[in-house]
Amino acid sequence: MTKKIKRCDWAGETSAQYIEYHDTEWGVPVWDDGKQFEFLILEGAQAGLSWSTILNKRQGYRKNFADFDATKVARFTQKRIDRILQDPGVVRNKLKVHGAVANARAFLAVQEEFDGFCNYIWRFVDGRPKQNRLRLQTDIQATSAESDAMSKDMKQRGFKFVGSTIMYAHMQATGLVNDHLTSCFRHKECALLAGK
Repeated sequence: MTKKIKRCDWAGETSAQYIEYHDTEWGVPVWDDGKQFEFLILEGAQAGLSWSTILNKRQGYRKNFADFDATKVARFTQKRIDRILQDPGVVRNKLKVHGAVANARAFLAVQEEFDGFCNYIWRFVDGRPKQNRLRLQTDIQATSAESDAMSKDMKQRGFKFVGSTIMYAHMQATGLVNDHLTSCFRHKECALLAGK
C-alpha cells in the first residue's frame, strides 16, 4: 500500500496544476527579482479572486506582460493596455492592469535604490524566511506586522494592489514566510531552503 503524501489542506484534492504549485513553488524562498515581479503582478491580479483562477491565467499573464520583464512592462502605452484588456487570458480589470504597469515603474525605482528588489523586500524579514509552525489551516493568518510594514512602505513608493493581505500572500508565495502546515511534507523541505 502506497503511503499518501500529506499536504496543506488548501492543496488537498484540487487540480494537478494547483498541487504542483503547492509542491514546487509555494513557500520556496525567491531571491530572483524577475520571479518576485511575476508574483507581485499575479498577487495583485488575484485580489478578490481565487488563486486557482490566477494559476489558470498565468500563461496569459506571461504572454501579455512581456514574460514578466519589468523594464518592458513599465513602458506599456495605453494602446498596449487596451489590447491586454481584450484578452480573456488575463483578469480584464482596468485598475489591475494599470496597477501592474504602475508597479513595474515602482519596482524599477526600488531596484535602483536598493541594488535589487530582493534586497528591498527581504529586509522586512531581516533577510531570512520566517519559519512558522502551524498545525491547522485555521492557524494561518491573513496579515502580519511584516506585511503591514511592507504594504505601508510600498504604497508610499507608488505600488498599487499591495494591501497587507495581498503582501502577506506574496510573502507566503515567495518564501519570506514558511506557512506550510507542520504536517505537510513541504514544511521541512522549505525550511531547509532558508539560506540564500
